[in-house]
Amino acid sequence: MIRQPAVAGRFYPDDPSVLNQELDAFLSVSLQQEKIRALACLVPHAGYKYSGQVAGTVYSRIEIPSRVVLLGPRHFPGGARFAILSDGAWQTPLGLVPLDRPLAEKIARACPLLHEDAIAHRNEHSLEVQLPFLQRLAPSSTFVPIVIASAHYSELESLGHAIADVLRAEEEPMLVIASSDMNHYESDAITRVKDRKAVDRILALDPRGLFDTVREEEISMCGYGAAVAMLTAVRRLGAARAELVRYATSGEVNGDFQEVVGYAGIVIG
Repeated sequence: MIRQPAVAGRFYPDDPSVLNQELDAFLSVSLQQEKIRALACLVPHAGYKYSGQVAGTVYSRIEIPSRVVLLGPRHFPGGARFAILSDGAWQTPLGLVPLDRPLAEKIARACPLLHEDAIAHRNEHSLEVQLPFLQRLAPSSTFVPIVIASAHYSELESLGHAIADVLRAEEEPMLVIASSDMNHYESDAITRVKDRKAVDRILALDPRGLFDTVREEEISMCGYGAAVAMLTAVRRLGAARAELVRYATSGEVNGDFQEVVGYAGIVIG
């Protein structure tokens, strides 16, 4: 099965040459810094105009391995709450990105919550917008796509443990990417305060703390479930530190500081 792009031409350019030019600009922000081998990262998924610089800073800082697990929220109704795909490839303007069928099947067996479901992925942008970055930096990479709807903490923990157990048994290095924007549609001042509380829990490698903080502080972080599962996995894999490499809000781009979306880029090793 070839999954066609849902947001090319809207969230990012559908012309390959224009897309490559944008990616080069985003990825040049920290090319002078030494790349690190990361276990995981958190990246935003808004239109590139708004969040491309933050995502590019993260991807510029890390080595991209040939196999990636990509977690994100399911923004739209329809499909399984925990949806994985294992067969085929995803199309972008830069070509096809193959799914990692052996890895996907192992994760699905390890986590019975996951269901093979194309409907949940069909219109979702949170994973798709990451693929051109991967194609630019690691053209031969394969990936496992997982989207998550609203979930209990125990379910997210179960997914994180399953991912960690599978990755720990593999010989080559892999990367877990959690795709999430931060607080939505409040003022820049309020958003920065709320986002700092969530970011602090991520930097502390505290999945339960992130889950509780997002809910108690009413932080509209759309991919917090993906971040919780990712943090659970990397703690089990022995993560030692996390770094906030860039933060921004949409107000810095469009000048509207009354209703912004926050974007955080975090690397975990």
